[in-house]
Amino acid sequence: MRPITYSGLVVVVAIACAAIGWLGIAGWIAVAVVIASVGMHVAGNALGTTLREAADHDLARFRRRPAAPAELPRPKPTRLERRQSLGRLVPVSAGIGATVGGVTGAAALAMFTSASLAGAALGGISSGVIGGLFGFLAASFIEIIRTSLRDAIAAERSSLTADR
Repeated sequence: MRPITYSGLVVVVAIACAAIGWLGIAGWIAVAVVIASVGMHVAGNALGTTLREAADHDLARFRRRPAAPAELPRPKPTRLERRQSLGRLVPVSAGIGATVGGVTGAAALAMFTSASLAGAALGGISSGVIGGLFGFLAASFIEIIRTSLRDAIAAERSSLTADR
């Protein structure tokens, strides 16, 4: 008598059905998701193979030869395109955020929990790091918005004076 062999899908379904006893309805949902995923994978591969074989591979006949582009003068780079410091607002804001976050975190841990002094200090340091990060992000965002608005207003003014 020949030994019985099982495919991988049968084994997966058998394991999922055994898990149904432990998981309840979630097990049935897991079986349905696995079967649907395998089915969609097979259907996608079949569709992709069919489309690849039926595709027209001679794309050169559809390409147009581009006309030679006219030489345009390169525009002056804006402040956002140049590499430069974000200014003094960013480190000051990061320092303020770190200080406020550290003090608030340590005070909250000391007052609202039964944390030791070392735990409150460690929590204050981690809150300070998060506060410094938020301060840096806020100041960077404000500085970039301010710079981009300044560049946009300057470009609009220069285009208005060029039109006159």
